[in-house]
Amino acid sequence: MEIKDQRQAYGKALVELGRENRNVVALEADLGKSTMSCFFQEEFPERYFEMGIAEQNMLSTAAGLSLMGKIPFVHSFAVFASGRAFDQIRQTIAIGKLNVKICGSSAGMSDFGDGATHQSVEDMAIMRAIPNMTVLCPIDAVETAKMVKAMAEHEGPVYIRLNRNAYDNVTKEEDPFEIGVPGLLKDGKDVVVFATGIMAVKALEAAKELEGKVSVKVVNVSTIKPLNEAMIVDLAKGIKAVVTAEEHSIIGGLGSAIAQALAKEEKIIEFVGMKDEFGCSAKNYAELLEHFGLTKEGIIQAIHNVIRNQ
Repeated sequence: MEIKDQRQAYGKALVELGRENRNVVALEADLGKSTMSCFFQEEFPERYFEMGIAEQNMLSTAAGLSLMGKIPFVHSFAVFASGRAFDQIRQTIAIGKLNVKICGSSAGMSDFGDGATHQSVEDMAIMRAIPNMTVLCPIDAVETAKMVKAMAEHEGPVYIRLNRNAYDNVTKEEDPFEIGVPGLLKDGKDVVVFATGIMAVKALEAAKELEGKVSVKVVNVSTIKPLNEAMIVDLAKGIKAVVTAEEHSIIGGLGSAIAQALAKEEKIIEFVGMKDEFGCSAKNYAELLEHFGLTKEGIIQAIHNVIRNQ
């Protein structure tokens, strides 16, 4: 059965990693049944540490475990993983270049019912600004599983943000994943859309709907940092109009990273994302995405805007 839920894919991949490497340990902030670290707990209870609602202590403990040769994977909602333990992440883990992996679950608007307090619209910006931190945002469940292995192989701190909701995979098991390498989902010559997470799926839908009217190139940027600027410039070569799309604030996230990479390239750029605002509660995920314009239609409108402004 194909897994379409990033959290499920993450939890199962972490168990597989634990079987391969006894140094892998997991720490949880009382959300194991949501982050799916509970899979690891069931398989390796002696390597699982329930820290309670104490994110700062959890990250400090993870730092200590890493100094003893362990590879700690730390879990909480993205808004708490990136915010409540910022001091410990910056002062101890990032400055020390410690081998700690931080999983921010229920990222973006995906925790639709709990409102602004539980919706992370700034986590990529926070983590991207921290020196030595690698920042990942998978497009789907298939890529999520590959990322877990890549995170363990990468020496140093890594942050991954995961979606809470299931949706169809657009990548395949055989597709390669490498930290720092963007993936071309669809070629095109009129507009290039650089997107991440579920917005890369929406971008692909937008490009297919515009087929025959506008030729749209779609690029999955699942590594927000380090951003391969040379590849971004090459992917935008010969194209004047650029759109970025992210389930995150347009301040400091993917859009900002792409704009910096293309600063000398004289490109017209339109940003799709949260407009300096917090989220809110909704009946379902789709309703919330529509409310904030994080949709196929929102990307199509942005594409029309950049074409008009060429």
